[in-house]
Amino acid sequence: MINAMSVVLAPLRRNLDAMPSPDPEQPGLLLRDTFGYSERVLVIPPQLVRGLQFFDGASTENDLREWLVRVTNSFDVGPQLQNLVSALSDSGFLENEVYFGMRDAAHQAFAELPVRPAAFAGGAYPECPEDCRRFLDQFLEELPELPEAAGKMVGIAAPHVSYEGGWECYRDAFSALRQMGPDRTYVILATSHYGEPEKFGVTRKPYQTPLGDTTPANELLDELKALAPDALIEEDYCHVMEHSAEFHVLWLQHLFGPNVKVLPILVGSCFADSPEASPHLKALYEGLAALAEKHGDALGWVLSIDMAHMGPRYGDEVEFQEGNAAIEQLDQLRVSALAEGDIAKFWANVRTDDDPWKWCGSAPLYTFFRALPGVKAEMLRYGHWNIDEASVVSFAGMRFVR
Repeated sequence: MINAMSVVLAPLRRNLDAMPSPDPEQPGLLLRDTFGYSERVLVIPPQLVRGLQFFDGASTENDLREWLVRVTNSFDVGPQLQNLVSALSDSGFLENEVYFGMRDAAHQAFAELPVRPAAFAGGAYPECPEDCRRFLDQFLEELPELPEAAGKMVGIAAPHVSYEGGWECYRDAFSALRQMGPDRTYVILATSHYGEPEKFGVTRKPYQTPLGDTTPANELLDELKALAPDALIEEDYCHVMEHSAEFHVLWLQHLFGPNVKVLPILVGSCFADSPEASPHLKALYEGLAALAEKHGDALGWVLSIDMAHMGPRYGDEVEFQEGNAAIEQLDQLRVSALAEGDIAKFWANVRTDDDPWKWCGSAPLYTFFRALPGVKAEMLRYGHWNIDEASVVSFAGMRFVR
């Protein structure tokens, strides 16, 4: 007979969003499911936060019980133990049958949808079509006088931070993109915040926003899939909640009409010092390069990137404020490498000490520069924004020329 106390605790999911509770009346660690499998939000009280270490897939209920006895100085910890385990399990926050059921149901529901529905309408931007157009128009009221491009423009990079936080960089980048016109297919290389590292998430579904439905470039996807099948994850569920693609789709629709033709690709993070050493990554870079060569001016390239992520929200002990000179100096150093077209120099800087600056746009940039050899970046505007009082995100609007 197995002692119930020796039962191994299911591990805590690694893909949860964890942050200090913003409510001073309910302090602790806030846990939520960014994948949308569960709508619950839990706040783990401060005295129980360290107890989460026992949800590692190896510790038992007895290990957790002994720890609770020590920290509470009481043997009557059964209710606390059961409440913690039940709350995590019922919320779908543990890797057990509850979570797997939620995950499979969500993936099946997405597979059956004819479109990829708008996830951020009514939050990041208005849900009403007219209000949405007015919302984006306000950013275009005073257009900047952009410098003349030093070569033939092939695309842009813009932030995926909130519109309010990075609106000037959005405005400058997409103002530059206007000259490319509505008749191209726009390949969006978007930072993937939830997908597998070194994988590229794609979907055949139109993106739906309040402005309408895009035209998916599925024939282009078929070409890429034939060239690099092992690098692509088709109908990737990460598209459901990924703002980095949706924010740019909306801008493209606003400029070129709701039916603009797009191929959104979610670019997973890469931690390799030499990405080409991976056969499937090399195939993807070569596949994109082949598409760029074959289709030429029929394509436009849109990169959805932010730069540094610094402060307690991102795991740093030190607080950071807007306009931090060290962050700006590092950003400008990397951008200068992109301006030279030296992607090897850029990547060497990113890989130094595993990138403590946490540039979340480095993988899309590397992918793009490998796909279009000879391309160079032109900075249009640089910015940063305090996402909270102690944590800052930096970003830019850039134009790419050959």
